[in-house]
Amino acid sequence: MSAVRAVTGTQKAAMVLMQLDQDRAAEILRQLSEAEAEEIVAEIVRLRRVEPAAAEEALAEFHELTTSGRRRTRGGMEVAVGLLESSFGAERAAGVVGRLASTVAGKSFEFLDTVEPGQIQTVLEHELPQTIALVLAHLKPERASTVLAGLAPETRTDVAQCIATMGAATPEAVSVVAETIKIRAGAVAAPDRGASRIGGIQPLVDIINRADVSTERELLDGLESRDPALAEEVRARMLTFADIVNFERRDVQQVLRGIDSAVLALAMKGAAEAVITVIRANVSERNREILDDEIRGMGPVRMSQVEEARAEVVRAIRDLEAQGTITIMRGEEDEIVD
Repeated sequence: MSAVRAVTGTQKAAMVLMQLDQDRAAEILRQLSEAEAEEIVAEIVRLRRVEPAAAEEALAEFHELTTSGRRRTRGGMEVAVGLLESSFGAERAAGVVGRLASTVAGKSFEFLDTVEPGQIQTVLEHELPQTIALVLAHLKPERASTVLAGLAPETRTDVAQCIATMGAATPEAVSVVAETIKIRAGAVAAPDRGASRIGGIQPLVDIINRADVSTERELLDGLESRDPALAEEVRARMLTFADIVNFERRDVQQVLRGIDSAVLALAMKGAAEAVITVIRANVSERNREILDDEIRGMGPVRMSQVEEARAEVVRAIRDLEAQGTITIMRGEEDEIVD
């Protein structure tokens, strides 16, 4: 970085800590909350090299200058881990490093946020399923779902299986893949390096829950033929339209507020009585009348239409959960006791 005025306060704090010996830097970190320390250490990881002039100017803003005159211009994960272990102990440091690695790794593919899903499909077209899985696991679920839907059916199943069974990715693996995809996608910004556990059942579930009904069915059927146990676990974790009966009342109302009455009426067609009761109890009297009119005037409809309407409701639920607007309790989570 060539100008200190472009440096954030957190980056300046990171530069200062990089100049101190580990014990003194650790003593400073201990005075901060874990969240504050994590934020500063994240900058140490990203500031792998700092221009000496920038470090000097950052230090000039602080009155606790060291007397050695030497300015440390290297950061990185090793420096960060050492500081965290000295400050919080090995166990807590491991937790912070795990969260930090996941955050930094996620940024490796940020350049794809501005690339059209169709272009991403083209870039990944001839890649191995493992490589495609690595990329999709780093994307936001809604984008990954769109890309996945555009792949050939056989490839989709391969990639889905890879995502579900993927373990940890090394910094080198993430970096090499990100650099290669970046060049192919014509992106300008170089990706950050990082490492994280990026695969597993839940990322695949999040992606499938945002897919259309036909893609969802193909993926689950494909997984069923290859690994019945894996397919069953994926199905068990997937959110369904009927799960709305388990939501908090305020969350149900939040979901229904954003659903078009025609779509909701179609989704309710043939639904369990408990589902219909919950929906009717959480809309206004006027909206109940509108729903009743929609349902009465609908007549027979194809099951595929009903399934797509229900999938649209599920996608809306997932979007609200991702925004933090509602909270979905999974089956394995503890109940809340007042």
